[in-house]
Amino acid sequence: MEHVKALAIKGLMTIVGLYLVLGLGFDVSFLTILAITVVLGAFSYVFGDLLLFPKTTNMVATTADVGLAIIIIAIVGSMMGSPDQSSWISAGVLAGIVLGAGEFFFHSYMAKKPELRASFNH
Repeated sequence: MEHVKALAIKGLMTIVGLYLVLGLGFDVSFLTILAITVVLGAFSYVFGDLLLFPKTTNMVATTADVGLAIIIIAIVGSMMGSPDQSSWISAGVLAGIVLGAGEFFFHSYMAKKPELRASFNH
């Protein structure tokens, strides 16, 4: 149940951040924002929050999450919208920075919930 709560928090944080940057700033459709949220959430939760964060620092995990956000936004965005990679990379960098700020605080939440990481630390 703790994973569901953590994923809900992360999902809400991600979709709001992406909507603010991509929706309002780059006029990206909500469907594309939703697709990016789902793909990014799945990858970053498993790799960034459950595997990397417990073994490193908050800053290392946050930096990895920003890089992953840039890559996923560029790939998924160009698959669902305009194929102009340079626009998606620019949007990804800005969105990644915004999401990185949220991820920093999300990792603080994760640090208080050792039961979320227990099965991945073996």
